[in-house]
Amino acid sequence: MSISAKEVMKLREATGAGMMDCKKALIEADGDFDIAVEVLRKKGQQVSEKRADRDANQGLVVIKLSNDKKKASAIELNCETDFVARNEDFQAQADAFLNAAYENESKTVSDLLQIEVDGLTIEKHLDSMVGKIGEKIEISKVFFVQTEGTIVEYIHPGNQLGVITEFDGSLEDEEVGRDIAMQIAAMNPIAVTRDSVDSSLVEKELEIAKEQLINEGKPAEIAEKAAQGKLRRFYEERVLLEQKFVKDNGVSVKEYLQQQGAPLVKSFHRIQLGES
Repeated sequence: MSISAKEVMKLREATGAGMMDCKKALIEADGDFDIAVEVLRKKGQQVSEKRADRDANQGLVVIKLSNDKKKASAIELNCETDFVARNEDFQAQADAFLNAAYENESKTVSDLLQIEVDGLTIEKHLDSMVGKIGEKIEISKVFFVQTEGTIVEYIHPGNQLGVITEFDGSLEDEEVGRDIAMQIAAMNPIAVTRDSVDSSLVEKELEIAKEQLINEGKPAEIAEKAAQGKLRRFYEERVLLEQKFVKDNGVSVKEYLQQQGAPLVKSFHRIQLGES
């Protein structure tokens, strides 16, 4: 059947699909607009399934923080190439998904995918994006934080790394909070305090340290004591409050916060693009 350019353009404007894809969908649907939309959605789903085993390590990390700094959401929207990540439509979709996560206080990807945006679930939107863009598109991470203290967010230029930092109280100086958020971004701590480090990881570090010392010829009883010293250094490198403050290596992060009269960090989320 004959399909007019006007009909093709209408479908393109409604779905964002390519001109030829829209024309083929209309022909398959015998000119029925609604059926053509479904055809394009199904195509997106088919493309998504075909690309399920592809790596999607590019994309954007975006964060939304409430005006009172008590509530924050973050998502990571992934694609296959940096070219797509820099596309304005992709960035607009990331913001729309983020707003939905924030308004619905989503804590898991599965919950977020079922939320409707402009009449479609986010899961369907992702399928549509796959059909339009031709790359694997997925939301890999969702975080939601609400506190009685203060939240500080930081996005590294390029939106490939973001940090949400929760302080255990009122934070008067925003620059102090930003310093700590940037510390987390740069130094990649694994926990706020040593007590919150996974016990299995501590045991592993001790075992590695003891084996290294014994291999160096140290007696077992000396290796045992010396391993504790190595563990302290591990804490200083990987635990936030014990790390050396990047702007002043003469003090720890905890000491810096105490000097500034600021509350200590209660929790943090560091979202690195493409990392599990």
